[in-house]
Amino acid sequence: QVRLVESGGDLVEPGESLRLTCEGSGFIFGAYDMSWYRQVLGKGRELVALSAATGYTHYPDGAPARFSISRDNAKNLLFLQMNYLEPEDTAVYYCKAVRGFNEYWGQGIQVTVSS
Repeated sequence: QVRLVESGGDLVEPGESLRLTCEGSGFIFGAYDMSWYRQVLGKGRELVALSAATGYTHYPDGAPARFSISRDNAKNLLFLQMNYLEPEDTAVYYCKAVRGFNEYWGQGIQVTVSS
């Protein structure tokens, strides 16, 4: 059974940092392209960062330059380091695994940035 479980979400003040973690199981983690998305209430999910199985990383236009994606294939972990958080970063953050026609999502985790 494939599982993606996000952790590390929290309520923080502007300027603080968080590291989100996504733990995968039930599939060959290192063979999948892994990514982080976020969804603001009332809006669609948007790509934040991608870590391809090849080692390539991609940040779409408009993604915060304050964010950094990384992965540890030996431990089946995906990370999103978020620095200098802003209220606009408040969202539910999801991790996704893709390989060919196989696509899996985590349940999401809330990040709230507020003073």
